[in-house]
Amino acid sequence: MAEEIVARQREIGLYIEHADEMLRVAAHNLVQGFYSTAVNRAYYAIFYTANALLATQGLSRGKHSGVIAAFRQYFVKPGLIEAKYSRTYGRLMDDRHGADYDLETDVEPEQAAVDVENARQFVARVKLYLQREEWL
Repeated sequence: MAEEIVARQREIGLYIEHADEMLRVAAHNLVQGFYSTAVNRAYYAIFYTANALLATQGLSRGKHSGVIAAFRQYFVKPGLIEAKYSRTYGRLMDDRHGADYDLETDVEPEQAAVDVENARQFVARVKLYLQREEWL
């Protein structure tokens, strides 16, 4: 059992490292004027962070839609993470989809800045939870 916990902690740590990197890259892209890429990286910061949460329960999902659904089911619905973070995740998922796949979407600097800040807040909130639960 102890080995399983250590393995989960390592996996969670790796997800959080990736999330932190995505936040740094998102902020850099925002400053450089690469707004679509900033939104993409902000979304992936949330995605990796949500995967870290799922790992605390020994869960993983193969699709983006599965990760957000499990995040909502296991963390938002029981009240472990506030519902506003579910809305943030959903908005970022939609914004990233538009930025990546809709060639006519022109990401405005203000929206990119909001998305990057919301991702930062999401990651910070989840880190607080992970620390409180002694996963980090």
